Amino acid sequence: MISSAHAQESAAGSDEIVVTGSRIPTIRDQGPAPVTTIDSDSIRANGYTSVPELLAAMTQNSGETQSPQSGSSADFTPGAQQVDLRGLGPNHTLVLVNGRRIADFPLPYIGRSNFTDISNIPVSLIDKVEILSGAGSAIYGSDAIAGVVNFKMKERLDGVTLDYRHGRTQHGGGLSHRFTATGGWSSGRFNIVGGIEYLDQRPLWGFQRSIQDSTDDGPTASSRVARRTFYRADYWDDYIAPAAGTCEALSHLNNGSVALYNRPRYGDFCGSKESIGYGTIISGRKGFNSFASASYELSDDAKLFVDAQLGISKVRLMYDVTKWAFEQSSSSSDNYFYNSFTDQIEDWGRQFTPEETGGFEMQRSKQTTYSITPGIRGSFGKSWDYELSFNYSRYQSVVRWPQIINSKAKDFFLGPQLGIDPDSGYPIFNADPATRLYRALTRAEYDSISADTVYRPFSWTSNAQATLTNGELFQLPAGPVGFAAVAEYGKQGYNLRPDPLALTDYYYSWKDSDGKGKRSHAAIGGEVRVPVLEFVTLTGAGRYDTFGFDSRNVDKFTYNGGLEIRPTNSLLFRAAYGTAFRAPDLHYLFTGPGNVEGGVADYYLCRRDEPGVEIEDCERGDEGVVLNRNGNRDLKPETGRTLTAGLVFSPSSRLHVSVDYFRVTLDNQVNDLDTRKLVRDEADCRLGVTENGAAVDQNSPTCVDAIARIQRFSGGSLNERISSIRINPINVAREKTSGIDVAFRGTLPTSFGDFTLSLAHSHVFKHSFVQYPGDPVENKLAADSGYYMPRDKSNGSLSWSKDGLRFTLSGTRLGKLPNYDEDAFIKASYLFNATLQYDFTDHLRGSLTIRNLFDTMPVKDPTWSGYPYYNASWFDSIGRSVFLQLTYKLGGAPL
Repeated sequence: MISSAHAQESAAGSDEIVVTGSRIPTIRDQGPAPVTTIDSDSIRANGYTSVPELLAAMTQNSGETQSPQSGSSADFTPGAQQVDLRGLGPNHTLVLVNGRRIADFPLPYIGRSNFTDISNIPVSLIDKVEILSGAGSAIYGSDAIAGVVNFKMKERLDGVTLDYRHGRTQHGGGLSHRFTATGGWSSGRFNIVGGIEYLDQRPLWGFQRSIQDSTDDGPTASSRVARRTFYRADYWDDYIAPAAGTCEALSHLNNGSVALYNRPRYGDFCGSKESIGYGTIISGRKGFNSFASASYELSDDAKLFVDAQLGISKVRLMYDVTKWAFEQSSSSSDNYFYNSFTDQIEDWGRQFTPEETGGFEMQRSKQTTYSITPGIRGSFGKSWDYELSFNYSRYQSVVRWPQIINSKAKDFFLGPQLGIDPDSGYPIFNADPATRLYRALTRAEYDSISADTVYRPFSWTSNAQATLTNGELFQLPAGPVGFAAVAEYGKQGYNLRPDPLALTDYYYSWKDSDGKGKRSHAAIGGEVRVPVLEFVTLTGAGRYDTFGFDSRNVDKFTYNGGLEIRPTNSLLFRAAYGTAFRAPDLHYLFTGPGNVEGGVADYYLCRRDEPGVEIEDCERGDEGVVLNRNGNRDLKPETGRTLTAGLVFSPSSRLHVSVDYFRVTLDNQVNDLDTRKLVRDEADCRLGVTENGAAVDQNSPTCVDAIARIQRFSGGSLNERISSIRINPINVAREKTSGIDVAFRGTLPTSFGDFTLSLAHSHVFKHSFVQYPGDPVENKLAADSGYYMPRDKSNGSLSWSKDGLRFTLSGTRLGKLPNYDEDAFIKASYLFNATLQYDFTDHLRGSLTIRNLFDTMPVKDPTWSGYPYYNASWFDSIGRSVFLQLTYKLGGAPL
């Protein structure tokens, strides 16, 4: 089932539970803050085949995150995926496994911040997932500003359960196999449970889907132009047409798709329409995951325990083909040369084809995660419980992907440099395009100018923790007072360990930054639960955290308070207010200087020189720029405040209704400046007016900052074009969001079987953002905000069960999103799944799941000119998928 505030059972006793967001055992399954729980039966019935799929359906998960098709995913965090509660960013959601922190993904999200990777959490080994929608810093410490997601792994196992799942897509590609085994064993005072999962997920390619296998699928005339497999341009960026028959001689490349094409206003070139599809929609993944929990009873009041996890995954993905163009260095955008062979200034470039590279060049990574938690728990006195534990978690990767060696490629295609042209200042080469540019490379020739760059990043966290709880500290007339205390000390660190050559100009269009650092952490906190009246309960918590790094200390006290009013057993009014914080992110602090090649639309030149022309059709609508980035060790911590208030009506176990208001305020938010927003702000500021005609104060903080951060060329052919943009992290002013969550669950027993309807809906009233104090308030839900966030998100399921047979139809609705041009919205989208499950015996279960039941493709956006021609953060073109699953249990209780 999916329901609010269902509880996680505790070792404290069969009659006591621990609700996520509290450490105090209680007999109540609901607290002052809303908690959503998805158990393993619901995961299977709703057709969720991975943790990212599961969390993507949750209505509270409203932020835009990268997908396997994102360029940032390929460049920065290969194979990783995130959760983003309330759209405040993945780094503001705390992710726990069995209530404990795990190591961050060792590479930063979009090259910026640390975050938790959820793609390696094995969905088949999960007992339940709990989502706390509110500030949790007073209980869990840093990061829990938007909420907490806790993955509870299976721990109450008897016998051995074997499970196999096979999946395939209707339109081809993406075949998968998954095998899981879980079991438990006891002998005297010793007990052990554990499980293993093996996953073999084959990749799905863009060329395997008709809506993105060619540039002909583009929605605009400019997006339907072929890609430039080979190109030459002159000083004015006009293409120099290849000689007659040149493209025909190269037509066997890119699977026979290279031909002569024309780009309006630029000229003729040799290109391909099909090479756009040489990327993965689903990454290939082979992975092994395991967990184990063992305990030994020293006495009736003390138990030693150890929890352990190990995961190894090999991920393969491809975002795009490898390419090269002449550049003097990775820090230069003025990349022309004087060709003495033709007596003119030129610009050369080309892409490399599968025939030359020996097949598709995929990025390969090996990801290893492990954690171990030994400890002791027990009880003393009348009702005191304690736990002492030490947790160590580590995430390490080896990432390889192909790069072009700039100096070798320059020598190969242009020959030796012959000096500097005195008139233009450009380097001189003598290069015959017919023999140097327009030719197919042999595999040996390609290997001579390319190499794998190899990164070996790792991150780790360690934490010693002592907790003390008492559900009956003393009695009041209305009931027992509960108490909990916690003390922690730990350390955390990361090291990118990049290829040393990637920190120089060695590779084409790639000069990365290093990053490594660590910090210490100590905390102490307490929590109390007081029944003031028989129907009124107050809760409160306070926690002090301090972080030490780089000769600095950052500390923060956070608190929360809750109110529960139960006029009847079936009705609960609840409210909670809490403060939260996030210590400065390690990568924001410690990243070293580096350059990243980026692309932006030059809004200033487009609006000034081509007024009325759509930005994607503007001559400067896609400019290559250098992004200069460095860390900031003077960052302040982010702070937040969360308010939730609502009611729960549950007259019986068959009916549950909840309505909750939420409001989250985030101050001093740390983020890299958004390049797209910067260039739009700069255009408004330079021109003194927005695109909509509103006047702009050119002396405002935003204008002063935007103009200072964007450097432009002066003189030459690139006069006034953008050369570089500085995008270091800063503490920005405020982000605020508010809305309402509604959940319903009802079961109707009939002679035809039991019918269960579950519904959940989240509606955002406001989501505002202010970059600097004094700036106007931005509406992040507006079409022209630069953000792609839904105002509404819903999910629901209808189940029928009788005599071991169960059928579930589930669906997710995603509200309207801004279009690519950001001048309107695209319509809402729907995705439905269906699962039929049957228990052949008490110990044998089979199920058939159809994901995307109606084979729905992404909502069409006639303005989305960027590949894959839809918003890949929210949609994909996988289409209908079918999964067959068989579960068999040896011994123990029935399934």
